[in-house]
Amino acid sequence: MKTMMHPKEEKTFLMIKPDGVRKGLVGEVIHRIEQRDLKIVALEMFQATKSQVDGHYPKDEKWIHRLGEKTKATYEKYGYDMQKELGTTNLLGAGKMVRRWLIDYLTSAPMVRIVIQGTHAVDMVRKLAGDTMPSNAELGTIRGDFSVDSAVIANKEKRAVMNLVHASETPEEAAHEIEFWFGKNPVFIYKRFGVDE
Repeated sequence: MKTMMHPKEEKTFLMIKPDGVRKGLVGEVIHRIEQRDLKIVALEMFQATKSQVDGHYPKDEKWIHRLGEKTKATYEKYGYDMQKELGTTNLLGAGKMVRRWLIDYLTSAPMVRIVIQGTHAVDMVRKLAGDTMPSNAELGTIRGDFSVDSAVIANKEKRAVMNLVHASETPEEAAHEIEFWFGKNPVFIYKRFGVDE
């Protein structure tokens, strides 16, 4: 029988992306996490390799096709010609292009990888991060307060959307990403004043 962890022990993964580091937002992001009574249990600044980022993003055609669908939807929404701008209307081809942009983006400068623990850590960190598309993110969230990038601008400039942070979507994704980015490195166990006592 599987033993369930205490709800306060849920862990999630957050990565401050190159634009977040370059804008000097590392301290702000950490501050917002800790303000919400979430606990940082692992933290490291690093320079990702293309191989690491390639391993971070799914390679299955379904996921890549979905990137292409999102790209097409963006072009249609704003009335731009996908064929003219990208040289293709093939959704798989467009998805592969976007995936390459993501790899280029995440290897363009150092990033910060963080493991966060606390009550509903996955959902809380996603809420703090805000909508994946900064132009749609609510004010008061990390993306809503510090970025105005959008898919249409990124597509026209042939680059990934700069959205400051990555946050795991599910506990399963968090477990996978923590192991992928931290390996067997242990997280730190400690009590926070006023939170764990």
